[in-house]
Amino acid sequence: MTAMPTAQITPVVLSGGSGSRLWPLSRADYPKQFIPVAGELSLIQQTVLRTVGAGFASPLVVCNEEHRFVVAEQLRAVDVAPRDILLEPVGRNTGPAAAIAALHLQEAGAAAEDLMLVMPSDHVMADVPAFLQAVIAATPAARDGALVTFGVTPDRAETGYGYIEAGDAMSLHPDVCAVARFVEKPEAARAEQFLAGGRHLWNSGIFLFSPQAYLDELEAAAPAVVAACRAALAGSTRDLTFRRLAAEPFTDCPATSIDYAVMERTRRAAVVPLAAGWDDLGAWSALWQLGEKDTAGNVARGDVLLHDTRGAYVRSDRGLVAVAGLTDVVVVATDDAVLVTDRSHAQEVKAVVDRLTAAGRTEATAPSTVHRPWGSYRAIDAGDRFQVKRIVVHPGGRLSLQRHFHRAEHWVVVSGTALVRRGDETFLLRENESTYIPAGTVHRLENPGRIPLHLIEVQSGGYLGEDDIVRLDDGYGRVPSQ
Repeated sequence: MTAMPTAQITPVVLSGGSGSRLWPLSRADYPKQFIPVAGELSLIQQTVLRTVGAGFASPLVVCNEEHRFVVAEQLRAVDVAPRDILLEPVGRNTGPAAAIAALHLQEAGAAAEDLMLVMPSDHVMADVPAFLQAVIAATPAARDGALVTFGVTPDRAETGYGYIEAGDAMSLHPDVCAVARFVEKPEAARAEQFLAGGRHLWNSGIFLFSPQAYLDELEAAAPAVVAACRAALAGSTRDLTFRRLAAEPFTDCPATSIDYAVMERTRRAAVVPLAAGWDDLGAWSALWQLGEKDTAGNVARGDVLLHDTRGAYVRSDRGLVAVAGLTDVVVVATDDAVLVTDRSHAQEVKAVVDRLTAAGRTEATAPSTVHRPWGSYRAIDAGDRFQVKRIVVHPGGRLSLQRHFHRAEHWVVVSGTALVRRGDETFLLRENESTYIPAGTVHRLENPGRIPLHLIEVQSGGYLGEDDIVRLDDGYGRVPSQ
């Protein structure tokens, strides 16, 4: 494979999506990019690892502030040190996110020939060498000022994607084509025409350009976006290892995509064909398409029993799921929800999430396993005046020094070692040992060991909400209920 160019390309990973079409596995508080839905690693881990090596700088991540600790932990787990993690107070789509990244790189002294490779965090790329070859092909045009996108060579008449019509090859860069036009998601008949014609490519949402080229075009098309992003970055603050954007100017920023704000308006848009097994996993049907199928065309994940079933995607994250006598269905079972839909209606899962959100159902946003900077917890059972959780604390992790006014807690160590502070006492708990924390007692839980600490927590009292926490010392910069 041709070597990467010597000047730096900074991967800019955008991690702001909610992945609602992959509900109930993906939730707003823990969306699909953090879940290993297509392999052993999560999607964001796969994304950052694609560009580890010569020619690439450390990745720059733009994410929602609520996901900051998850992002940091997932990158740490694959030994990737980010250039920085920029925190958005609210989502404003990809246009402002890319502008923030471009301004940040300029502030850090990016050279004129340096580029930014903007990638969503929730895509699959089966053939990474082919993807890198496409980036190499796009690089000379991007250095000459083009705003390059990557158009996926279609293998089916897909109606769920936008399309790019490729124009003529660029005279100085024969591997790169001018963009003739962008096309919205087509009807089935038109998608068939696109597939047969050979000039239309799926819009991948991946871009390569210089920070200055992008900002110049965005300034011309949407100056209010650039102004708001400059103000948000200028007013940003350092929060541990994160850079937190100023809330008010970024909240006031117009929400717009890179495609709409810039690519559909600029005369500098170019496209490189990409045949690398790309998919944006926009619905459960995409996971069926990618999955390893049995002789009846079924994809099964977890504890699944299939009888007289064809063309199904069935996933169980807890407990047995049995499906009999059905064709072309999707069945997904998590701890707290079950989805059943025809595979052809997989895009409509978003409407289900919208209805759950409107009804105030927590299943729309919160996963059954809640992730924290120190580890995670999962509710096991709950009833009148009691709640049971399984808690996992990472090696070296510790919860805040805190107290609760309305509940007492019983801790039983399942595995690992716990360092407990309870009032004026500090002591160790090992496997099968337990302790009791009375209501109002100052306490802290810590894992001093080298393996994860697993324990069962039984809460009892008149109020068991997560906001019944008074933090006396945290170390993570969190508000009382986080």
